[in-house]
Amino acid sequence: MRAISTLLPVVPALVLALGAATVQAQGVPAPQPQNVVQLSVDGQVEVAQDMLSMVLSTTKEGADPAVVQAQLKTALDAALTEAKKNASPGQLDVRTGSFGLYPRYSKEGKIASWQGTAELVLEGRDFPRITTAAGRISSLTLARTGFFLSREQRAKVEGDAQSQAIERFKAKATDLSRSFGFQGYTLREVAVNTSDSSPMPRPRMMAMEAKAASADAPVPVEAGKSTVTVNVSGSVQMK
Repeated sequence: MRAISTLLPVVPALVLALGAATVQAQGVPAPQPQNVVQLSVDGQVEVAQDMLSMVLSTTKEGADPAVVQAQLKTALDAALTEAKKNASPGQLDVRTGSFGLYPRYSKEGKIASWQGTAELVLEGRDFPRITTAAGRISSLTLARTGFFLSREQRAKVEGDAQSQAIERFKAKATDLSRSFGFQGYTLREVAVNTSDSSPMPRPRMMAMEAKAASADAPVPVEAGKSTVTVNVSGSVQMK
């Protein structure tokens, strides 16, 4: 019985000592990785823009906001009726844009009149269908045009640009490793980012002139190209 009682106090002390050693070990900073190189490469694919957006609008002004609103509604209803004759999902989608009234103030700070704007948006893949519909709308005038990539086209192009960027990353990592006298490398971390650039659309005065010359003539447009860029960056450890 005496032997057992003398051993009991030693066990907690041993546990505390082990705990202190563990805490001390955790406080030791990890060794810094050696022979690590940072890389960044791009993959780029240029593709024709396959979506057209045309915005038609009208502006009305008057002393009575209710009258101005009614004029805008009449013009927009007429445009919608005409545009929907050729509407087709994905080929020509029709939707309304901004619609609002704003007061105009005199020098004395009082409301002098009300001005309102209404917009109609024609959008889709069928350029001839869209431009013909725009040319037939007489209650609104062309405000601006724009081209962009469809989601399907963007996804395909991003995949091509990403594959290109990854292959370039691997080739560069291999080349650098061998240049520094190593046999190869292991991937430590990587990040993939996507962006696209398109030329800014220029004002198309010729479109406005063509519309004035013939009410139902298609509005002339010409699509450009977008460059989709995928950047692959990260670090590798040469070995």
